[in-house]
Amino acid sequence: MRKILVALVILGLCFSAMAMMPVQDDIKMHPACTYCGMDRAKFAHSRVLLTYEDGMAVGTCSLHCAAVDLAINIDKTPKAVQVGDYITKSLIDAERASWVIGGSKMGVMTKKAKWAFATNEAAANFAKENGGEIAGYEQAIKASYEDMYADTKMIRERRMTKKMMHKH
Repeated sequence: MRKILVALVILGLCFSAMAMMPVQDDIKMHPACTYCGMDRAKFAHSRVLLTYEDGMAVGTCSLHCAAVDLAINIDKTPKAVQVGDYITKSLIDAERASWVIGGSKMGVMTKKAKWAFATNEAAANFAKENGGEIAGYEQAIKASYEDMYADTKMIRERRMTKKMMHKH
C-alpha cells in the first residue's frame, strides 16, 4: 500500500511538472515577439500565444502584436488565444480572462494598456489601484484594433528617437 501511495505522489508531481511546462515551452519556442522582436520572457505578464486550427503557433509580446497577427492571418481560424496573467505570468485563456483596459500603468506596445487577469477579483483590485475599465476579451481586442494607428505611430516615433540618439 505504501509503495502505491509513493508511486501516486510521484505520478502527481510529474503531472504537476508537465502542467507547468507549457508556460516555459511557449517562451522557449517563441523567445522574441514575431512582430517587434521584444523579449517575451521579459514581457511574460502581457505575452500572447496564438494557436491556429492548422497547428501554426505565433508568440507575441502583447495584445497589440497579437492583433496584428490576427489581422494578417484573416483566413486562419484561431483555435486558442492565450495571454499572460498580469500577476502570475502564467498563460490563461484570453477569452475567459478578466481584462483591464487603460489606467495609469504604461501598456506594452500601446498607449492604452490592456492587461489580463485570471480572476475578476484580481482585475477589480488592479483597477482600484491603477484605474482602467474592467472588460472582456472582445472589448480588449476591439480596443487594440481601434488603438492600432496611434500605437503604431507612437512606436515609430520612439524608434526614430532611439536611432537619432545612437547617431550622436
